Amino acid sequence: MNALAEDPELWNNPVNAQKLMRERTNLDHAIAAVKAIETDLFDTVEIIELSEGEGDEDMLGEAEEHLKQLGEKAKAAELDALLSGEADGNDTYIEIHAGAGGTESQDWASMLFRMYQRWGEKRGYKVETMEYMSGEEAGIKSATLLLKGEKAFGWAKTESGVHRLVRISPFDSNARRHTSFASVWVYPVIDDTIDIEVIESDLKIDTYRASGAGGQHVNTTDSAVRITHQPSGIVVQCQNERSQHKNRATAMSMLKARLYEEELRKREEEANAVNATKTEIGWGHQIRSYVLQPYQMVKDLRTGEESSQPTNVLDGALDPFMAAALAARVHGSDSAVEDVS
Repeated sequence: MNALAEDPELWNNPVNAQKLMRERTNLDHAIAAVKAIETDLFDTVEIIELSEGEGDEDMLGEAEEHLKQLGEKAKAAELDALLSGEADGNDTYIEIHAGAGGTESQDWASMLFRMYQRWGEKRGYKVETMEYMSGEEAGIKSATLLLKGEKAFGWAKTESGVHRLVRISPFDSNARRHTSFASVWVYPVIDDTIDIEVIESDLKIDTYRASGAGGQHVNTTDSAVRITHQPSGIVVQCQNERSQHKNRATAMSMLKARLYEEELRKREEEANAVNATKTEIGWGHQIRSYVLQPYQMVKDLRTGEESSQPTNVLDGALDPFMAAALAARVHGSDSAVEDVS
């Protein structure tokens, strides 16, 4: 590692040098964490053996409790190791779209919007609303969040897919059970060092008046910008700034990020093709069901991770689901998880 920093040729390319030094720092932290756990484990096992030999129940109980805590540290270190992908350390966009079903699905999309806002806030991320399009009666047609913080994309990336809600509809006078769908797309913010070629003639650029109350950072002038990348069909929108020029620049950055994420996804699918047991996570795949009636359950359809407290999940308690999905990407899944109705 020291030889890397002392290499006189390293800083001839400052951008590449900074990238390598960041990788070095991450590796140093990971190695230090493993060594600390290893040392702590060795010491704790010694204490357990000593307390058993002396018949000291109090010392034994404390040591066993410490061993449990050490197991949690090891799990956290393992999870941190899973967040080592090319863009995992980046900030992230989370884009939400209501499915078919009008007001029902639009209300569900707004619930997901709030869920990801709360999740980001709980992790200490800075959360910004980039685009927010209200539904006709309630909820939202679409919205895009920007979450800024350590490993934001790495944590959130497994949330892409279709999310299903089952509940007694508050909009149905007959109080019938309804099923609603909304889709989520997660893609990383990319910096200027990543060159994504976009041909201007491939773009359709529209301006429009933003609708709805997306928060204090969303304006309602006609400076909002929508860019459609016609070859891929990708559409991005931004209304965060009051300047149409700034919104266009931000939307272009979002488009490049989407194209970059698409390339990462293709690479992952190619890598996973050699192992059919690996879980595919992509657009159009239903990933999670949130059942509020007749019983209460949130279940991830890829990993089997579940919670009987949907209120907590919808308030941002997503880490267990994300951790399970990250582990499934690495370790694979032996069998498909049955759906919940």
